[in-house]
Amino acid sequence: MSHILVFDSGIGGTSVLSHLRYRFQNSTFSYVMDNAFLPYGLQPQELIKLRIKGLIVWQEQYLSNVDMIVIACNTASTYALEEARKHTQIPIIGVVPAIKPAAYSSQTKHIALLATPATSNNTYTQKLIHDFAGGCKVEILHSTELVRIAEHFYWHSTLDQAALCEELKLLHIPYSIDRLVLGCTHFPLIADNIKECLPDHIELVDSGKAIANRAVSLLGKQEINIEKAQPKEVKFYATAPVLDSKEEVALISFS
Repeated sequence: MSHILVFDSGIGGTSVLSHLRYRFQNSTFSYVMDNAFLPYGLQPQELIKLRIKGLIVWQEQYLSNVDMIVIACNTASTYALEEARKHTQIPIIGVVPAIKPAAYSSQTKHIALLATPATSNNTYTQKLIHDFAGGCKVEILHSTELVRIAEHFYWHSTLDQAALCEELKLLHIPYSIDRLVLGCTHFPLIADNIKECLPDHIELVDSGKAIANRAVSLLGKQEINIEKAQPKEVKFYATAPVLDSKEEVALISFS
């Protein structure tokens, strides 16, 4: 039975966690949210590197037998994944924007990346675009407000659809795109709501399923039983209090 640690600056990584729980139904999961610095999309690179290093030290002290760490945050992965791997022998998987599958499947060869400024502007993301979307026109769209909307939706199960559509309207998404890459793990949590604001021909693309596939390839096993799918509960941890939490969350520090 595997123990998988999933990490994000907030609850965005639960969009990846859901894929992992389906593929590893007998595994133990710990989910750590660094709410003290939410959102990472507004934080400098050096701070994010320090937070990831702190996470690794913390899990070594307080968790047992972690078999894999999933950094379920596009910004943290593109900023600090290689640095994180220097501090532990535990396999670490990062999440990066799904530029490659979006470019490959696009019929119009016009796609867009919707992400936080930190993710879309960094050199790693620009290299992804250069390497895998050379035949496409790629629009870069920024939003941190969608992170706030997704956080509120997760904890309170309510969403102002009109406000969401207005935020997307302000991004001036071109009608001619046919793929919209959700380049922040928060965004798939409100994917259905985002889709309602867009023309029918635009398909949303995220990395959740690919990350689960990568975890299977590294751990060399999966534990799916579709007829008796009862994933084990997740232990939630946070670096700052979560108001009106629908989960039991332990407050921690790894500063």
